[in-house]
Amino acid sequence: PALSGNVLAADVAVPPGGTRHEQASEPLMIEYRNVHKSYGAVHVLNGINLTINRQEVVCIIGPSGSGKSTLLRCINGLENYQSGEIIFDGVQVDGSERALSQVRGEVAMVFQRFNLFPHRTVLENVTEGPIYVKGERPGPAREYGMELLKQVGMDHKAHSYPQDLSGGQQQRVAIARALAMRPRAILFDEPTSALDPELVGDVLKVMRELANQGRTMVVVTHEIAFAREVADRVVFIDGGVVTEEGPARQVLTNPSHPRTREFLQRVLNPISEE
Repeated sequence: PALSGNVLAADVAVPPGGTRHEQASEPLMIEYRNVHKSYGAVHVLNGINLTINRQEVVCIIGPSGSGKSTLLRCINGLENYQSGEIIFDGVQVDGSERALSQVRGEVAMVFQRFNLFPHRTVLENVTEGPIYVKGERPGPAREYGMELLKQVGMDHKAHSYPQDLSGGQQQRVAIARALAMRPRAILFDEPTSALDPELVGDVLKVMRELANQGRTMVVVTHEIAFAREVADRVVFIDGGVVTEEGPARQVLTNPSHPRTREFLQRVLNPISEE
């Protein structure tokens, strides 16, 4: 169900007949300009150039160790980069406290592990950020928190503790917690990789609904079917380089680069002949 009352301006349904990106030329929100990042002698990001528009869903795929998560974590300063520029809605993410504070107030992140506070209830986990970071009044924050928990199908667990939830339930609470900060963009770092296979579907369903609301989403994922269905664009990264990018169905069904084809063949057909 769609949220009422406190819905953000970006929360608009996708018009019939096309994706968010096809329906309108949305303003640029995130831009990487020749970004480099190294860990010692290991060059993790090697000259990344990439743009992400407002209300666009971009899925980032690639082999393990290719730089996908680092690319994501540089947006909100969880990782520093050595050279180049990252611009979030006109603000340069340059490592300064002022810039990071501004960007982190607009960008939420959902991690592989749920990172819920074990001593707080589900509702308290969702409302702590708005109350103690953004200074919202407890009453309205809790009301909005319950709306979000209802949206992700977890309102019946509002007064439970994380230890009483499955991994998939915890991840849905983590998504509600991210939404509670009223972000303009949401970053997902392989949000289903720590889940049992039978729990993945519930989390992907919530993410699919967020995409349909017009949320700006950058998703690092191995869920190829989800990327094909939901993403406006897919970016394939290998060795810290953007090897291929384009409309999701084009990249995932008819990739132009041999490395992309090889990767997808391995992911979609993991059992190879001896």
